[in-house]
Amino acid sequence: MKTAEIFSRFSRAFGRALMLCMLALPLTTVGQAQTDAERFVGDYTLISYVTYPEAGPAVDMKYVGRLSYDRAGNMSGLGMPSGLPELEREAGGRLTGGFAYWGKVTVDSEKKIVIHHVEGSPLMPGWVGGDNVRFYEFEGDLLRLSLKNAEGRTTATLTWRRL
Repeated sequence: MKTAEIFSRFSRAFGRALMLCMLALPLTTVGQAQTDAERFVGDYTLISYVTYPEAGPAVDMKYVGRLSYDRAGNMSGLGMPSGLPELEREAGGRLTGGFAYWGKVTVDSEKKIVIHHVEGSPLMPGWVGGDNVRFYEFEGDLLRLSLKNAEGRTTATLTWRRL
């Protein structure tokens, strides 16, 4: 066998091996398990907000909203009753309602809680400087955030769908 032919075969084999390695790298990266903090990153739309009174049935709050988490550990959440614009027109004056706040985020994957450290809130100024603790659960493209009282009873659940 001539040296040129050996080099050519080696070069083709090396090229194929290199191509297979390059194809395998993205699959390995994509296939790696994400941490819960990484799973939060993205934008969501509110699909339900249900409260659970101590007495009586669950109440659908009929809200619309958006929720965002970024890679730098920030969040923002906005929500309002879906009928608020119509109520304002009927009232003939300015109405407000809902929630709007932003801040830093801490995720405790062992306790399955996310803490929103509120830095600003035009509708709930009393929240500024405080922490909104939410118990979380991921299911497919859904994120459920639940509020619990001091006794551990769930008082509300907001279900968000990833956009």
